[in-house]
Amino acid sequence: MKCYCVVDFHAPLELREMPMPEPQGAQVLLKVRAAGVCHSDIHLWEGGYDLGQGRTLTLKDRGVSLPLTMGHETVGTLASAGPDAGDVQPDRNYLVYPWIGCGKCAVCLDGRENHCAAPACLGVHRPGGYAEYMLVPHARYLIDIGDLDPALAAPYACSGLTTYSALKKLGSDLYRKHPIVIFGAGGLGLMCLSLLKALGGAGAIVVDIDPAKRQAALDAGALAAVDGAAPDAAAQLSKAAGGQPLYGAIDLVGAPATTSLAFDCLAKGAKLVVVGLFGGGSNWPLALIPLKALSILGSYVGNLEELRELMALVRDGKVPQIPVTRYALSEADAVLGALRQGKVVGRAVLAA
Repeated sequence: MKCYCVVDFHAPLELREMPMPEPQGAQVLLKVRAAGVCHSDIHLWEGGYDLGQGRTLTLKDRGVSLPLTMGHETVGTLASAGPDAGDVQPDRNYLVYPWIGCGKCAVCLDGRENHCAAPACLGVHRPGGYAEYMLVPHARYLIDIGDLDPALAAPYACSGLTTYSALKKLGSDLYRKHPIVIFGAGGLGLMCLSLLKALGGAGAIVVDIDPAKRQAALDAGALAAVDGAAPDAAAQLSKAAGGQPLYGAIDLVGAPATTSLAFDCLAKGAKLVVVGLFGGGSNWPLALIPLKALSILGSYVGNLEELRELMALVRDGKVPQIPVTRYALSEADAVLGALRQGKVVGRAVLAA
């Protein structure tokens, strides 16, 4: 089968012919119908994460080795299954939950595989969806998407799940009563706006340095869009909120500039959920964290139950669709390059 792999960091993805996997036990082999190209894939392609102060978290530190077939937002149809896979229908499209853990530790047994210290995530630690076929370790990670378009459904496995879980951490009491701030108007930001509307939120002010992405956020229903690089960005945020306190923010960028602005603009007793992995170090005044009584939370993707909850909302037609552009699998490297250059609005999906 064909797949596009990271063979050297910062090098073009390479087309390789790999043996067709043969599912054993409860494993399932899917014919890939759609695979999202996610910003997290850029960090994998780069080989690590910037921790600030000259420190880097390398892929080796995360248990990742090359060659790597990326792709963690995947929809596929059944190609074959192991004898213990159970009732998997050959004519159905399945969204794959990729954030798989060891299955044996306390957090895995508690249903929080995305927090496992020994992960085996698809598209990160195991081959993912930048391929013609993908092996899934157990049928329980498959979610039937019904009549949904595979290319439109694929981003929910990461972009949708990540923002849904972040909103849950803010809490419905907060986002339904008060407008929140969303930092980043890329695919995650537009998805967050879409889910906020579906969940009955009071709306969001979006911050981004790219005017095209700010316009996309306004088109998606943002209450206002602020240039985060403007010297008076904090004042613009306050004005956009009508002078009312801001009690919640979701930082989908995770850079020193965005976390600093979020810290400055939030009211006493507010919550900041940091999702983005842009990297760097924080310069928060530590004394102000207790003085402002801020809750600063990290959020990493989401669990399997949260993805099931999200897809129930999507299937019921409650989630407005974000812009998705389709590409051929053979364009994987070019699409990843466009995403690195900030040229993708919404989500990019490799669709068969």
